[in-house]
Amino acid sequence: MLYPFADYWWAYGGFTLFVIVVLVVDLGIFHRRPHVMKFREAATWCVVWPVLALLFCLALWIYSGWRFPQAEEASPGLLKAAGFDSASTAANTLALQFLAGYVVEQSLSVDNIFVFVVIFRFFAVPAHLQHRVLFYGIIGAVAFRAVFIALGAVLLQYKWVIWVFGGFLVLTGIKLMISRETEKDLSKNWVVRLARRMLPVTPQYHGAHFFLREPIGAGASAAGAPSSAGASAAGVTRLVATPLFLALVVVEATDVVFAVDSVPAIFAITREPLIVFTSNIFAILGLRALYFLLAGAMDSFHLLKYGLGIVLIFVGLKMAVLNEWFDGHFPITWSLGIICGVIGGSIAASLLLPKTPAVRPQ
Repeated sequence: MLYPFADYWWAYGGFTLFVIVVLVVDLGIFHRRPHVMKFREAATWCVVWPVLALLFCLALWIYSGWRFPQAEEASPGLLKAAGFDSASTAANTLALQFLAGYVVEQSLSVDNIFVFVVIFRFFAVPAHLQHRVLFYGIIGAVAFRAVFIALGAVLLQYKWVIWVFGGFLVLTGIKLMISRETEKDLSKNWVVRLARRMLPVTPQYHGAHFFLREPIGAGASAAGAPSSAGASAAGVTRLVATPLFLALVVVEATDVVFAVDSVPAIFAITREPLIVFTSNIFAILGLRALYFLLAGAMDSFHLLKYGLGIVLIFVGLKMAVLNEWFDGHFPITWSLGIICGVIGGSIAASLLLPKTPAVRPQ
């Protein structure tokens, strides 16, 4: 490990501060008022986030080249012990690992978009409020990923965890490829049911509010309470949630599920927590714009799930088997080429071989 948290806490803290500033600027300036993100705006942000990720990768490459100029000569076996190819420099390897991790996380995040479409459709979230849900969903996602990454870094010190993570990724990839696309009834989801038990929910939306206070008499009257007028007159109110909050809860729960897949996938590429954390967060930050860019065209990428499945199987095998076959570390250049080739190939195949609509029997 070349960038342990104990020695480079300032790098982790600085990046976290950067994320906070970006989110504050996003909500306080660019999206101060709820509005529908048009295609042009979404496309612009879909360029901005990858550019920022590439600039970070460049900064990491420059700093690593200065910090570890001749790591092999200064300390024989240092890079190999850290999981790097001893034939390459630390800077090149770290930069390629970041790029590979970013591509994997960005590709897997496309699967989130399918789920977001289902969630927003089920809760009938107005288009101008969808960005608000995704914004706060991103904040929760960053916190969840940080916890999962820290936990993964600790667990991967044990050899058996590598086999468990690798096998889990292989099984997840197979499941993704053979799963059928079905419309899910979220009213039966345990997260939705639990949220409705803990908080009363209004039947309609109230602007961009997640919560509001209403007179107890309004709810009690509906339930047949005898004297609601007195309570209302006294100004006694209760806290109620809106459907917008329910949509946010399901989005957060969904990200926890996806984190279980994505965090082991990035650890299969690199063991550097700094690379895992930064590539993960950059992919998450670009997810909102990617949703508004692709949400209306998700059916056009019907073969993408097979590409994602193959990538998960590959990184699972890389983690559990291939690294051992290649003297402790599968070449990162090969990994990056395979991942980009499979994802790009599945997207191209989807566009060249459009999905044929199902013919209903008459």
